[in-house]
Amino acid sequence: MAGPSSLTIFFFSLLFFSAVSEASKCSLKGLPLVRNISELPQNNYGRAGLAHTTVAGSLLHGLKEAEVWLQTFAPGSGTPIHRHSCEEVFVVLKGSGTLYLAPSSHEKFPGKPQEFSIFANSTFHIPVNDAHQVRNTNEHEDLQVLVTISRPPVKVFIYEDWFMPHTAAKLKYPYFWDEECLEVESPPKDEL
Repeated sequence: MAGPSSLTIFFFSLLFFSAVSEASKCSLKGLPLVRNISELPQNNYGRAGLAHTTVAGSLLHGLKEAEVWLQTFAPGSGTPIHRHSCEEVFVVLKGSGTLYLAPSSHEKFPGKPQEFSIFANSTFHIPVNDAHQVRNTNEHEDLQVLVTISRPPVKVFIYEDWFMPHTAAKLKYPYFWDEECLEVESPPKDEL
C-alpha cells in the first residue's frame, strides 16, 4: 500500500496553512499588543486616491466600543457623501482639505452642507447620523487623518448628492474593510 505522495501532502499543508492564516487575520489571537503602524496592511478598497489602514478594529482586533483608522487621501480625493449611526472623531495629521457637513441631516434629505476648512493639527467630530464628506481640496499634498468611530462595525449610508432622500441612500454593510471578517445575511435597518 503506497503512502500519500509528496504533492498530496504539499497540497493539504497549503490548504491548512491558508485556513489558519485566514482565521487569524480576523481575530485578536496571535496579534502583538504593540504593533508598528507602518507594518499594518493598507488598501484602497477600489477607491482611487485612498489609503486605509485599520489601526485597531472591532472585527480585526476584537475591540467592542471603538475603532481607529489611519486614512490618507491624495489631492482631489475624499469620502463619498455618507452618514452612519456612530460618532466619529478626526485628527488631521498632515495636509489640508474641506469638511462638508449637512446641518439638517434629520430632515427628508441632507440638504446644502456647511463647509469647514481642515488643516494639520485640527480636529473635528461628526454627530450620529449627520451626513458629511471629507475631501482633500489641496492640489499639492496628501491629507492624512486619524479617525475614531464609536459602536463598530460601521454601517454606512451613501448618497449620490446632498438632496438625495434618506430612503434612497445606499446601505453599505459590512463596509469595505470589514467585508473579509463579517458576513451578514440580512442588512440592518436604517436608524433614521
